[in-house]
Amino acid sequence: MTTPSPVTGDLGVARPLVDGAWLDRASLGSSEHVNPSTARGNGTVVLAGPREIDAAVAAAKAAEPEWRALSPDKRRRILQRVEELMNEHMGELARLNSLEVGAPIGVSTALVHLCAQWFGYYAGWADKIEGATIPPSPAMVAGLDYTVPEPYGVVGIILTWNGPIVSVGMKIAPALAAGNCVVVKAPDLAPFTVARFAEIALEAGLPPGVLHVLPGGPEAGDRLVRHPDVAMVSFTGGIPTARKILRAASETLKPVLTELGGKTASIVFPDADLDATAVEVARSFCNLAGQGCNLTTRMLIHRDVYDRVVEATAAAAAALRPGDPFAAGTGLGPVVNEASRERILGVIERAGKDARLVAGGHAADPASLTEEVRDGFFVEPTVFADVDPASDLAQHEVFGPVLSLIPFADEDEAVAIANGTAYGLGTALATRDSSRVQRLVPRLESGSVHVNGPSAQPPGAPFGGYKHSGVGREGGREGLYEFLQTKNVFIRI
Repeated sequence: MTTPSPVTGDLGVARPLVDGAWLDRASLGSSEHVNPSTARGNGTVVLAGPREIDAAVAAAKAAEPEWRALSPDKRRRILQRVEELMNEHMGELARLNSLEVGAPIGVSTALVHLCAQWFGYYAGWADKIEGATIPPSPAMVAGLDYTVPEPYGVVGIILTWNGPIVSVGMKIAPALAAGNCVVVKAPDLAPFTVARFAEIALEAGLPPGVLHVLPGGPEAGDRLVRHPDVAMVSFTGGIPTARKILRAASETLKPVLTELGGKTASIVFPDADLDATAVEVARSFCNLAGQGCNLTTRMLIHRDVYDRVVEATAAAAAALRPGDPFAAGTGLGPVVNEASRERILGVIERAGKDARLVAGGHAADPASLTEEVRDGFFVEPTVFADVDPASDLAQHEVFGPVLSLIPFADEDEAVAIANGTAYGLGTALATRDSSRVQRLVPRLESGSVHVNGPSAQPPGAPFGGYKHSGVGREGGREGLYEFLQTKNVFIRI
């Protein structure tokens, strides 16, 4: 008898956490979670609405003075314990992530590990937040002038469904280290890993009113943003939703950190390691089934090596086998649901009228999949060559495993194409010429530039975008100070 794959496992029930209590019922009822790998239900989500958001914000506001007054070293030890427990439960958390979003188990494990690292990193910051002394001016009254970084109070965090466990580390860890209380609107499509994280945080010693996690849809998010006692909002997601959030936040004039979409370009020059770059880009655009903001979705290739790189990239993409996320050798998981798969296939069909299809282009063949995942929402790794830089395919996020290959003649044309979208999240350079790197980096309109390989996105590195890719930074010192506001103090002598 064949042992069933873990992909058939049950997620249980994701409940809202409000003031340390798990709610069996909430105002918007419940929904069934559908496993994207199997297209079958594998869990229940209790959906919070405005009423539960109000209760969570009230509890967070009540808990904020004590959490803020807690000695920084005690906050540090709690966050360090969160990191320890996440590492102890890494296998469990990775399993939950793969069951709810379909990521290959190796990818899920790496994401959970990264989240734990973020907590360890920001634990180290908790007792190192300091202000500055302002030098006196001869023309002013003598005195002591200094600054004090202070938490906002209650912070609202809205997580996206494609990688919620990463956002837990990038957002919740620095917000807590800074002394804020946090109300999290977890994605209704993927709340289970976040809910399990919240259990771990309570076990680590986080006081009950400091962290609240509420699965919910737009109603919950809208109330969280508009609530007058929420002093600041951090959001990861799409541009249309960001516009709604910014309009809603304008009513109370609260700051909003936004991490939005991207159209990352990898610029490949003839002196690069072409075969390694082809494999790297293929893995990038297929990571999380292409459902990521900073994945490489455009590959700009110098005309001198264009044909060779097109062939190598198409072959590398075709070698990434869709399938069971728990099976060894799976290179590509499913997209999140049937609607996403149909939308992506529609993009592919329209793009095929103008560009040259060199790999994929269809839903995965059910005959190539194991029985457990034959009904899952899989799309083949798809590569188009000869893509017009002004086309919809090159200009807009697909949020699926689709890559555009575009030729260029020289550095100026490459920079113009790379910068020629509304996005500015990331750019990659593949070249051995250090002088070229120094010439191009200042000209690229993006929040990050990676040279000859992807960044591991360490917790100390700031992450964020230019233009429509967002406002603010996550990670490093910059990411901590997004959750702090500066008070100036002057004492006359």
